[in-house]
Amino acid sequence: MKDRAVVRLKRGEGRTLKGGGAWIYDNEIERVIGECENGDLVIVEDFDGYGLGTGFINRNSTIMVRMMSRKRGQEIDEDFLEQRVREAIEYRKKVVDIESCRLIFGEADFLPGIVVDKFADVLVVQSLAMGIDRWKEVIIEKCRLVLEEYGVKVRGVYERSDVKVREQEGMERKKGFIGEEFPTKVLIQENGVKYYVDVAEGQKTGFFLDQKYNRLAIQKLCKGGRVLDCFTHTGSFALNAAVAGAEKVLGVDASALGVEQAKENAVLNGMDGVVQFICADVFELLPKLEREGEKFDVVILDPPAFTKSRNSVKNAVKGYREINLRGMKLVKDGGFLATCSCSHFMTPELFSETIAQAAKNVHKRLRQVEYRTQAPDHPILWAAEESYYLKFYIFQVCDEK
Repeated sequence: MKDRAVVRLKRGEGRTLKGGGAWIYDNEIERVIGECENGDLVIVEDFDGYGLGTGFINRNSTIMVRMMSRKRGQEIDEDFLEQRVREAIEYRKKVVDIESCRLIFGEADFLPGIVVDKFADVLVVQSLAMGIDRWKEVIIEKCRLVLEEYGVKVRGVYERSDVKVREQEGMERKKGFIGEEFPTKVLIQENGVKYYVDVAEGQKTGFFLDQKYNRLAIQKLCKGGRVLDCFTHTGSFALNAAVAGAEKVLGVDASALGVEQAKENAVLNGMDGVVQFICADVFELLPKLEREGEKFDVVILDPPAFTKSRNSVKNAVKGYREINLRGMKLVKDGGFLATCSCSHFMTPELFSETIAQAAKNVHKRLRQVEYRTQAPDHPILWAAEESYYLKFYIFQVCDEK
């Protein structure tokens, strides 16, 4: 191992790291010994010189070091990265259908700051940290290599590092092909439903893979019923309801592009006679449906994150309470509400309290059917709180009698 700069922690600091996490914050560091540039690998030591591992340094970020290895003296090279990638893909082979899945989930796969999603034979990469960004193309090549061993040939790679967090890391936003160009509208199948995924223009990496098994979980509740899917995006929950035998499904989203894609997906599945998609503000539409006396057997609430920081949690609680309150009012007595939050800062306890308060306000009684989180290709790494973000409840909603 070549000589590297050393990051020395203050006495009593590094609690996240010592608890099993991968981050060291700038205010935990006593000093940096030796010369290094942002994005370089550095050796991390406790206040007394005890070695804690190796990570990438970036002085632009409040997360000043992201750990790559907790093993003293570990060389971080292509062989090391191949082993990390191989372990990540082998894990997914055991726990999910890898036709379309998240292959690498950053810190939870011990590759901090990078996400790789697989949509059929296309990979989409999102690189969020300066250190890992230098190794991005190596990681992609290792993904190709391991997948080919499983008989999967990757047709193309698209980068979706067009996110604000890169600017906080001192990097420019980036978007485009890595390697040869290819048609960016990709056909995938999940839970028996087909979708066109737009990897270039869709939200985030193009499709929300984390809800795969939550979408499957609502199917059994929808047969023969009327279903309302709020924040439908490209129609995934709505189409799962339709293929399960729902009588009628209404999908709503504020994005005109999302609604057009949802309509296209409905035609693709032969469900355009069952599912209606409309472009509308959900917060405005739900009171209107209530005034019109509409009732549904199943109401699904899959909103975007109402909070992306601790500072805005209070306002987020109001949003979640309002949307759940309105949703409950539209559920028939004995019908079902599926509701979720994808914000890490909306803790499971706070989300549960908010739903309970909404039920109390509208005099509904909730019978919990299931509590779920993200699909296992988005593993929750204990001690890495940021990896646990999706909370998903299914309730039976009962009138007070």
